[in-house]
Amino acid sequence: MIYIATAGWSIPASAATWFPATGTHLARYAQQFCATEINSTFYRAHKPATFQQWAESVPELFRFSVKIPREITHEQRLVDVSALLEIFLLHATCLGNKLGCLLVQLPPSLDYNRPIARKFFEDMRQHYAGPIAVEPRHPTWFTKTVEQQLTQLRIARVAADPAVVPEAAVPGGFPDLVYLRLHGSPRIYYSAYGEDALSSAAAVLQSAYERGADAWCVFDNTASGAAATDALKLQALLPSVTCSIHTEHGAD
Repeated sequence: MIYIATAGWSIPASAATWFPATGTHLARYAQQFCATEINSTFYRAHKPATFQQWAESVPELFRFSVKIPREITHEQRLVDVSALLEIFLLHATCLGNKLGCLLVQLPPSLDYNRPIARKFFEDMRQHYAGPIAVEPRHPTWFTKTVEQQLTQLRIARVAADPAVVPEAAVPGGFPDLVYLRLHGSPRIYYSAYGEDALSSAAAVLQSAYERGADAWCVFDNTASGAAATDALKLQALLPSVTCSIHTEHGAD
């Protein structure tokens, strides 16, 4: 599948005519897109009932990518987090089969430490067998050694924009999952993407689809409302292969 999504499911006024006028934000969002990335889990815990409610409010094919808490990645820096991981996963897996991926975003200051990284991802794998993507933001993560470790543990490396090093702009790690996170460029979280950038993203997703990999593209340029519009445009470039639910609301 190809999943095109935004970080969160807010609907900006500039894109409102593409979505139903009534219902919760998530239910309205899920009538146009087939996936979303839950970023609020990075900042705070949610009750199991909240995850269950989200799962029940979306169509059967809808999938959530869930960002793991900053307490694990930024405060503990992946060290001694087995108990925290277990609690988080007990809650997140209340999404049932609508849990599509786990996202691990690392702090820019966190350099690669092989024993720490290996133990962390092995702990994740003990509790969760499904898709996992990691977004490292320190240059030491972009080496052949890291690629081999991630591939062995079936962890995909995010392709991010803006990229901290050139290698960060292309997907890496486990090849059966491709995960793009587009934060906005040149102004992070604000700038919309032009036709060339969207076409390039479409080509990456199409290539992944053709070789049998699942692919995600999440727009995180939400501060200006550009994410929803960019996701709609990218979705239109891949109409035959994207997991999406098209509505016939007012834009052309």
